[in-house]
Amino acid sequence: MREYLLTILVAALVTYLLTPAVRRFAVWFGAQAAPRDRDVHVIPTPRLGGLAMFGGMVGALIVASGLPKMRQVLAEGDVSLGRALLLAGGLIVLLGIADDRWGVDPLTKFAGQVAAAGIFIMQGIQLYVLPLPSGEPLSLPPAYGVPLTVLVVVATINAVNFIDGLDGLAAGVVGIASLALFSYAYLLSHAKGITTLSGPTLTAAVLVGICAGFLPHNFNPARIFMGDTGSMLIGLLLSGSTIMLTGQFDPDIIGTYRLFPLYVPLLMVPLVAAVPFVDMMLAVWRRTNDGRSPFAPDKRHLHHRLLELGHSHRRAVLIMYFWVGLLAGGLMGMATTSNLVLVGTATLTVAVGGVVLMIALPRLAGRRIASEPVPPETVTGSAVAAEVSVPGVSAAQPSAAAQSPATAQPPATDLPDGGTGRHRQHI
Repeated sequence: MREYLLTILVAALVTYLLTPAVRRFAVWFGAQAAPRDRDVHVIPTPRLGGLAMFGGMVGALIVASGLPKMRQVLAEGDVSLGRALLLAGGLIVLLGIADDRWGVDPLTKFAGQVAAAGIFIMQGIQLYVLPLPSGEPLSLPPAYGVPLTVLVVVATINAVNFIDGLDGLAAGVVGIASLALFSYAYLLSHAKGITTLSGPTLTAAVLVGICAGFLPHNFNPARIFMGDTGSMLIGLLLSGSTIMLTGQFDPDIIGTYRLFPLYVPLLMVPLVAAVPFVDMMLAVWRRTNDGRSPFAPDKRHLHHRLLELGHSHRRAVLIMYFWVGLLAGGLMGMATTSNLVLVGTATLTVAVGGVVLMIALPRLAGRRIASEPVPPETVTGSAVAAEVSVPGVSAAQPSAAAQSPATAQPPATDLPDGGTGRHRQHI
């Protein structure tokens, strides 16, 4: 565990320290997000934060290669983990830089994501088996395993990309999901001696670190965005850990342990990534139903709807954290205890309470604001602004009739030369 924790710490520290330099580079490079109609930020904000996250990943892998246990993880088995992460991650980062700076059409972006999935497959990260509730694992020949692997990689990348709409949202959600994956993979690989799960454990550890290191710079108000460079990178790492965790070992081993039911590997990834996946599926259905491209942007994602309910920017992000953490924690509880009814009841109770608070908090905040006394100067200013306006007089100023006799002036009248009855203001 100490080596995993050191890897997480290095990934977080390198990412945190690199982010300010990447921010200055993004400003110089011209990779800034100008406010658009569907965005919630109002000032241009640098992107390319994923470049710092990639640096954190590289730093963590370098340190891991010098640790005794981690060196074995990177070298053992049929999976070239370090090479897979560096090559596929490097390709995704280059694609993201081009998109953050100049913009890349969806087809080119999709082709780059498929190519990254191909690198994973060539380096051994592929779905080989699928555990089934019947207890018999389903072996996947390349004709099925390869396209399913590509589907998982591309779907996870785009799910994370879709949810990257609020400050700190994608980094926090993926950080929570990867922490759940890391915990589960570590329990299996260390406590139960399944050494083939060390690869997904290390990948999840690196992902936890780079998300934690980037989040202080990205939480509201964000000083830098991760951009497509970052969202596609962390989606790629999440998919890699997912594939190695669910499809590269014999699920019968898990079935022999009472505390680790057979269905946990099948449910872990969909549940911890439920929020981005549900948002992605809803967006695709919504856009195709409107006769638009599934890649056409809009402002109707789940986080946008939370803002419409009256939640603040930070509260909307924390609500999304809550739901991802609840789903991941509930599944981990079911995986590590035999009392499934107790865990399910506690999770359902917390979920109901969360829904109530999510609906009630904006209303309570609105009532508190409405009950606060209005300062006298505000009332006076409002009364003045509410007076009947006179042509040629600003509505925010008193009319000529309301002025004192000494200061009252006759209404302005247009002259042939374009002036007014008073002295000319503009030439």
